[in-house]
Amino acid sequence: MKINFENNSIIIDNLDQLKTRHLSQLSMWGFKKSNDERLFLSADINNMMPKVIRYLDKSNLQYSITDSCKIILDEINKIENQFNQLLTLGKSFKDGLINKDIFNDHIDFLQSKLNRKLKDHQLKASCHLFLIKNGANFSVPGSGKTSVVLSVFERLRLNKDVNTLFIIGPPACFGPWKNEYLEVFGRKPNSVVLAGGNRVQRKSFYYQSNSIADLYLTTFQTLLNDQDDVLAFFKNKNVNIYCVIDEAHYIKQLNGNWANAVLKIAKFSKYRCVLTGTPIPKSYLDLFNLFDFLWPDNHPIPNEDKASLSIIEDKKLYKKAHEILEPRIGPLFYRVRKSELGLKSQIFNQPNLIEMNKYEKIIYTAIQNKIRDYAKKDYLQNIDFVNRLRRGRMIRLRQCLSYTKLLITAIDNYDEELVSDNDLKKIIYIYDDIEKPSKLIELCDHVKHLQEISQKVVIWAHFIGTINLIEKTLIELGYYCKKIIGSTPIERTSIIDEDTREKIRDEFVLKNSGLDILIANPAACAESISLHKTCFNAIYYDLSYNCAQYFQSLDRIHRVGGSENNEAYYHFLQYKDTIDADILKSLNLKAKKMYDIIDGDYNIYSLDMFDDTDEIEAYERLFSK
Repeated sequence: MKINFENNSIIIDNLDQLKTRHLSQLSMWGFKKSNDERLFLSADINNMMPKVIRYLDKSNLQYSITDSCKIILDEINKIENQFNQLLTLGKSFKDGLINKDIFNDHIDFLQSKLNRKLKDHQLKASCHLFLIKNGANFSVPGSGKTSVVLSVFERLRLNKDVNTLFIIGPPACFGPWKNEYLEVFGRKPNSVVLAGGNRVQRKSFYYQSNSIADLYLTTFQTLLNDQDDVLAFFKNKNVNIYCVIDEAHYIKQLNGNWANAVLKIAKFSKYRCVLTGTPIPKSYLDLFNLFDFLWPDNHPIPNEDKASLSIIEDKKLYKKAHEILEPRIGPLFYRVRKSELGLKSQIFNQPNLIEMNKYEKIIYTAIQNKIRDYAKKDYLQNIDFVNRLRRGRMIRLRQCLSYTKLLITAIDNYDEELVSDNDLKKIIYIYDDIEKPSKLIELCDHVKHLQEISQKVVIWAHFIGTINLIEKTLIELGYYCKKIIGSTPIERTSIIDEDTREKIRDEFVLKNSGLDILIANPAACAESISLHKTCFNAIYYDLSYNCAQYFQSLDRIHRVGGSENNEAYYHFLQYKDTIDADILKSLNLKAKKMYDIIDGDYNIYSLDMFDDTDEIEAYERLFSK
């Protein structure tokens, strides 16, 4: 039997030795029989070539390999040996066994070449990433992952290993990357935002051979739309790219469009890095794309281990999963925990209990009673339909707790009459003319106090109508405030005059800018927006059951680079005898659980930004008794 490599395929000639079980195994791996009675396989050569050789050896089958096959095997073995050496190096560093001269050399570089002085935990993370070259940083939000990547990029750039930084992430990360670049290096980057505008305008940047920017920023969706052009850019011989996936949990979905687009360009970048504080939001499968992107030619988690992890997870054998994952990916990531950051405390004030005003209380009570009545009949309906109703009802209750006028707005996939009395309907429609929400009055008093003591504040509210009401009221009172909601544009090349999220954020965090009040929606502002350098107060006007957004919002004012010397204060406005108390209790319990779990390297916890199961669980707790 002879093993050959030709036409980008593994070829097996002279099949006499192969019995049915051998042919069956090779067929399972994708081998097919040609017309001239040879077996061939064209896919995944780097993984399959050594796999076939190991199988033949284990089966005691006699074979020879051609020179072309030997060249491929030698190259594969070379890459594997280099990868194994990096695994050893990464493990030694994390075990504290790294050569001190290597560590000190990197520290000397960082201290002499960077404008910003890195924290101790950032120095260690930077050295680890530089040593392994293609690595992940799974540190908690606010730990300075961006600064770590920039420090490694600078050393690689000065070594002439790379000449540009290519960031793929959500739009909200663009501003922070440009700001951090300036802060870390003391120079403003020549940057290109490859998002927004039109594809024809973007295309010119992909094919510029002699004018390479310092920093390119794009979104997952734009990468998907422009992937052929991006690939051409990555293949440009004049471009040596350090490619970074920011908020990498967005590519967790196996065979997802965004993930496939990212994996397609992986091997054409010189070095790679992934960043996320939530590496395993729901499943061990969330890790697979991250490490396949980092090491496209090695696949740190082999396919057979991926299959085993799926079974292990179903059986909740988490210790066994740890045993599989740690030697394969443990050396390739660095993780800083919240407790290691040396930050001042987070002060959670007791909720400010408020009596509802007359009419908002009438409406809330009427809707709550109607829901209790409907809940008695839920069992008669299809469960999927019931869950849609339950979610819609919980949103209606939350709207009552935020701003009664919201009840006239539509809710996707929910059409149920909770207010049938015409007098009550009239109250909702003319609500602005008859009273102001009691929470709004309390909020204004709180803002007034913070203004008197020259303290900036971010006000969190979930409903756009409420945010608009708060903004309008504060402006009428003479306060200078701005808002960030989903429709607030991100910074992109086509926007000139409008206030972008980045411009608003930059003005807000500037100490003496005069903008001391920011009103924000957690869905639009809970991720990649840092407010902690000058803002240490957050007021939660209303809440949702989405713990992910709550968890992220807490860290906007409690992060490295400001919170070492300043405590973060959280204030909650809560209506008495309403589900406000249940929402906050649920969030605090889940947030505590997350803080406990997040210290583990291979724990699974839910951080799905669009998960609505919490509201359904709350409905069952409150009404299905």
